[in-house]
Amino acid sequence: MSPAASPPPLNPHPRSPLPLNPLPPEGHRPPEGRLPLEGLRVLDLATLFAGPLCATMLGDFGAEVIKVEHPTRPDPSRGHGPAKNGVGLWWKVLGRNKRNVTLDLSAPGGRETLLRLAATADVVVENFRPGTLERWGLGWDELSAANPRLVLARITGFGQFGPYSHRPGFGTLAEAMSGFAAATGEPEGPPTLPPFGLADSVAALATAYAVMTALAARATTGRGQVVDMAIIEPILAVLGPQALWYDQLGYIQPRTGNRSRNNAPRNIYRTADGSWLAVSTSAQSVAERVMHLVGRPELVDEPWFATGTGRAEHAGELDDAVGGWIARRTSDEVVDAFEKAEAAVAPVYDISDVMDDPQYRALGTITEVPDPELGTLRMQNVIFRLSETPGRIRWAGRPHGADTEEVLTELGLTSADITALRTQGAL
Repeated sequence: MSPAASPPPLNPHPRSPLPLNPLPPEGHRPPEGRLPLEGLRVLDLATLFAGPLCATMLGDFGAEVIKVEHPTRPDPSRGHGPAKNGVGLWWKVLGRNKRNVTLDLSAPGGRETLLRLAATADVVVENFRPGTLERWGLGWDELSAANPRLVLARITGFGQFGPYSHRPGFGTLAEAMSGFAAATGEPEGPPTLPPFGLADSVAALATAYAVMTALAARATTGRGQVVDMAIIEPILAVLGPQALWYDQLGYIQPRTGNRSRNNAPRNIYRTADGSWLAVSTSAQSVAERVMHLVGRPELVDEPWFATGTGRAEHAGELDDAVGGWIARRTSDEVVDAFEKAEAAVAPVYDISDVMDDPQYRALGTITEVPDPELGTLRMQNVIFRLSETPGRIRWAGRPHGADTEEVLTELGLTSADITALRTQGAL
């Protein structure tokens, strides 16, 4: 494979709105200097999706991420979902801010090259089944011997030990086993899975946090360590107090559709012009404002209205009041009235609405990224803003193996070494 061009220039607008929007007020514009994770080197050996997304998040804030893929079996996300001109679009997001090399880790030359790379790295992210790296001679003992300061993040469906650890694991299984699917859907309908990689994304966020925690510990101890991330665990953690409810009360959260067992009114309501709006009244004061707004102030005086649980027990009556009022008005009329009443409402958006929304535009949530394969791309920006050292998207996902020769040359390999590795099938 011939080397591709070097990564394109840095995106000049790290967390600013699209070009047609006004810039943030003077004094609120982040500087465009050094990225906070510059100097951190991450080897991304993972595929589909938690591991690569964790590495993407680190790369968004300046880490040098080297994506390592098999020479003939690249990350399957390159072929997932819609493509344009034969180029997978999902990869453009998941592979952003990464340099791309190919290595067959099961081949002797690939193993030796990976150990050389690991000796220069701070973090390795992998999601092979437990025992796979060990079988290749690339387990924790070998990696830590090559680099005692290395942090090894191991992401699997079920963790590194236990009766299920040998099973193939995907986010879908975690969504099923965590209790998420059981609590999601209509009361009389089946358990419902999300139409996107929810558990993988939650695990990616958790792993990025775990990696930074391990690096903070390294600053004190001088030693790296292993992060053992089971995808079934972070999604369980974000489901709230379900375990404690069951432990103390034997209570299992049922499916309630768009309603909540904790407060009401809380639902999706249709407007006169056919739009859908979400209303939330978690705060007592907001619930009271909504009932005054919809012309049912007498309900506020009911004894049961004083608590979220009490209101949830009368959700049908409250839904009738709110839904009936909304059904007689357009979406704009409802949103305007709720805003004036300081009550909480939001339209139900699809992605086309997100792309045009003025609040998202003001935040710079969708940004433009130049790409040599597809031109200008619009995608989600980095996921949070830092006032002094913001992250930024430097380039979108690059072709398979595009940076192999450059990275290996930087590692000290000669052209003859690289040619030999290609001949062996290690690249």
